[in-house]
Amino acid sequence: MPTELEDALYWQIVEAMLPEPERDALYLKGRKFRADFLWRKQKVVAEVQGGTYAHMGHSTGKGLERDYTKCDLSMLAGFRYFQFSKEMIENGFAIECLTKALEHNEDCNDAENNRTL
Repeated sequence: MPTELEDALYWQIVEAMLPEPERDALYLKGRKFRADFLWRKQKVVAEVQGGTYAHMGHSTGKGLERDYTKCDLSMLAGFRYFQFSKEMIENGFAIECLTKALEHNEDCNDAENNRTL
């Protein structure tokens, strides 16, 4: 079941008229990893990290190790793997990155909060 934060990003995706993503989708053969948002054809994965500052789930040692493995295996399989915090979704950085990745196949940068998008 999607979180409020995932739904917020989803509606930004709709508003930006980006391709429809698969949600909560299995995507790595032989693994049970699911992507919050998956664009299979474009090989783009977006994960929402809503509990960044709460010590639970993804922010525990074990959860972080699992996320690192998922990210690394995704990249080895040729996926562009994005992770977005609540702030990145709320300030528009997430949708800017996804727009670039899906429409222009360009890199996203946010070096020291100086956007180069």
